[in-house]
Amino acid sequence: MPEITPTEIAPPAHDSHEFRPLRGFANRHLQTMLPRLLRRRVKFKAHWQRLELPDDDFVDLAWSEDPQQARHKPRLVVFHGLEGSLRSPYVHGLIHAAKARGWLGVVMHFRGCSGEPNRQKRIYHSGETGDGSWFLHWLRRTWGVAPTAAVGYSLGGNMLACLLAQEGKETPVDAAVIVSAPFMLEQCSYHMDKGFSRIYQRYLLNLLKANAARKLKAWPDTLPVSLQQLRRVRRIREFDDLITARIHGFADAIDYYRQCSAMPLLGRIAKPTLIIHAKDDPFMDHHSIPAQDQLPANVHYQLTERGGHVGFVGGTLRRPQMWLERRIPDWLTPYLDGVK
Repeated sequence: MPEITPTEIAPPAHDSHEFRPLRGFANRHLQTMLPRLLRRRVKFKAHWQRLELPDDDFVDLAWSEDPQQARHKPRLVVFHGLEGSLRSPYVHGLIHAAKARGWLGVVMHFRGCSGEPNRQKRIYHSGETGDGSWFLHWLRRTWGVAPTAAVGYSLGGNMLACLLAQEGKETPVDAAVIVSAPFMLEQCSYHMDKGFSRIYQRYLLNLLKANAARKLKAWPDTLPVSLQQLRRVRRIREFDDLITARIHGFADAIDYYRQCSAMPLLGRIAKPTLIIHAKDDPFMDHHSIPAQDQLPANVHYQLTERGGHVGFVGGTLRRPQMWLERRIPDWLTPYLDGVK
């Protein structure tokens, strides 16, 4: 495949509603991997801030600009996926798109995901809504009231759906978007054991293990495993059995998956929400697609035939387009800018 540089990415077409995959690159795996080739570099200088949490731990924030100078702008909050960060193409691509719209963008890195291990005997997981909720309420307390939207990708999308359902109308956002979320975690864990999906599992597991190893070296005894035990882990489900479930009070990985899957909670979401999912997502299968009668009227579900996992690359080979970077801001505009 010829190399495509970021400067060759075309501005999206005016109509962003319908997704049309890049011709010749509609395959689910190509769609999933292409953004890493097309969105390699962050196009803005992030303003970093460390936010201390009530339990003497921290999360790191990456702002599109100094929030002190932009406190009255509409706000776009991004929750990344498993082992994601500002460096993830889908994250900095959307933050850049938000900045171009005149909005203040911010990424809340989950504990340990910004490059420095967190201090406490806990990590992050698909149903850990405490930090996200605390941050959203802190945002309003600290910088005042302004139109605010939240976007969650993959694991961060499942977390955001749980948060929205738990807090209902009290959630301090005006609207939300959820992309490629594994709403049925147990079924997704089985799916990742099959076929080519095992390649993705190996890649993600290596990231998880590397992060856990850094945490053990920086803060010994903050995880319930040794480095030797960690090296022997071969599946994400084993990682969740040994670490995620044990330190967060679940009986085992399956108990964690069943308690933290957002699918049963979607009917309780009270804020305007767009859910985007591709039928060909290689990280999950039909179990993560909710029935329309599960969703309240305020939740719009956009299911595309193609797109892969957080991919959705359209346009042409010479002028590819990151569809999510137009679709999400376009959908959020009425809530952030008040333009119908």
